Amino acid sequence: MSETDDLPSPPGSFEALRLQLMARRDTLPKRLAQVAAYAIENPDDVALSTASSLAARAHVQPSTLVRFAQVFGYSGFADLQAVFRERLRDRVPSYEARLSALADSAQEATASGLLFDGFADAAEHSIKGLRSRLRPDQFDEAVEVLAGAETIYLIGQRRSFAVSSYVSYLLGTLGIKHVLVSSPLRNDVEICKFANERDAALAISFTPYTLSTIDSAKIIAEHGARLVVITDSPFSPLLTHARSWFEVVETDFNGFRSLTATMTLSMTLAVAIANARRERSA
Repeated sequence: MSETDDLPSPPGSFEALRLQLMARRDTLPKRLAQVAAYAIENPDDVALSTASSLAARAHVQPSTLVRFAQVFGYSGFADLQAVFRERLRDRVPSYEARLSALADSAQEATASGLLFDGFADAAEHSIKGLRSRLRPDQFDEAVEVLAGAETIYLIGQRRSFAVSSYVSYLLGTLGIKHVLVSSPLRNDVEICKFANERDAALAISFTPYTLSTIDSAKIIAEHGARLVVITDSPFSPLLTHARSWFEVVETDFNGFRSLTATMTLSMTLAVAIANARRERSA
């Protein structure tokens, strides 16, 4: 039997590979897990980069990429990369159609108009991605955890603070007891230590993950509260203590990422929590 006969059957699509990466994220060796995290978070880079440049950005040796590919059944990095290129190829027609439409337009496009179109397209793509990933059972589990809590702790800093603060506003108007973990006194650690097994938390963070969010989520989980996470990768450090989680990948335009999908999901969660609590008290 040859060495290649021992290899598992390689995933034939990016989504199939992604599912395998998620299933094996806790068992992969450190360097391979590092490659997996980078690949999930930067699939376009994997599709378009050389092995050497990709290895440099992922902070591993090129040989690690080959080993990573073989672990998942591919004969080498080129075969793995083909899966990422196929994913990218599937996205190209919509962009070509948009560019053709712009070229054929009789109106002169303004800079502001192009910017708006770009951000609007990115927002639509983000929502579409969320629709494809969101499972009803996953959503119901998160609502059950949060609706059953005595107090809901909301954790989100930097870019994610826009989301956590808006959820705080929504929960306040809906009469739901909660704590927004973002004190100007920098005593978030002390605040989080008040959490207990009757409570739950919603933590939100994206690459690069905010250290204060990770620390607050860890403290709350260690005090017995159940944790629901919104993040962008199955390799997010927030998942170590998560009871349930959502993967939300926001599409960028010119390097700027919106919060369209994240805000939509968070608003839906807030209203669903209120509905669940109303049904329980009826």
